[in-house]
Amino acid sequence: MTPGQRYVLRRKPPGKLLPSAHAVDREFRVISALHKVGFPVPRPYHLCTDESIAGTMFYVMDCVEGRILWEPMLPGMTPRERHAIYDAMNETLARLHSIDYKAIGLEDFGKPGNYFARQISRWTQQYKLSETETVPEMDRLIEWLPKNIPDDQSESIVHGDYRLDNMILHPTEARILAVLDWELCTIGHPLGDFTYHIMQWRMPAGGTGGGTGSLAGADLRALGIPTEEEYVAMYCTQTGRKGIEHIDYYFAYNFFRIAGILQGIAGRVRDGTASSEHARQTAANVRPLAELGWQFAQRAGAA
Repeated sequence: MTPGQRYVLRRKPPGKLLPSAHAVDREFRVISALHKVGFPVPRPYHLCTDESIAGTMFYVMDCVEGRILWEPMLPGMTPRERHAIYDAMNETLARLHSIDYKAIGLEDFGKPGNYFARQISRWTQQYKLSETETVPEMDRLIEWLPKNIPDDQSESIVHGDYRLDNMILHPTEARILAVLDWELCTIGHPLGDFTYHIMQWRMPAGGTGGGTGSLAGADLRALGIPTEEEYVAMYCTQTGRKGIEHIDYYFAYNFFRIAGILQGIAGRVRDGTASSEHARQTAANVRPLAELGWQFAQRAGAA
């Protein structure tokens, strides 16, 4: 903090980490490119790779003042306010997926093509490195997913963890001032990113630790929140798509991916680098997420 400005220092956590985890240098690069074209991210200032300064790599960015909302049902708001916020989230993600990543200097930010194959391989590897018990549904997904990838080679910048609580909204308006937490960002498939975002319509009401929240069982009409079908249609209109085929496959993939991420937390608990009760509870949700993923795989044709 200075007399006239507040800043945020974002750094890699100390201790043993999985390969490619918490890549703050990649975060810094992508928000630098996006800030230059007016996409809502905090202004980045400096990346420090000298670990002797603060113990790990870090970067400094603006502290954006506004609202961070955690509950997808947006308690205390009017139906009009809720709908406006969901419209802003949808428009912002569609805008991200429409940016020409090559034109903003991110041509080599991720490998082109085969996004799902690469992601499934990555999270399988991370899962195996962190595995603490046998989860049969996870093993089935690891076997089935790479053999059944839909034939759609779309490419865009993907955020990787786009959800309500990873953005800062204007204090009073339904306007997104900054999208946060870009550590999973890469060049990939926009539908993988979008279907992750809409998992809050599919998550069980009790929660699974996936972080996306849940709209299950809510009276969406009364709340003013779009239904999943309406939200998908909004995105397709803004991105020029006629619809989303193979959506059950994408849900199966995303439940698998979140389970893999949470298994990484379980591995950190096992290795002693994450010890909080929240971390332990999060790790306990790997099995139910894998079970849900396998259910969607079966809906997509898995036997």
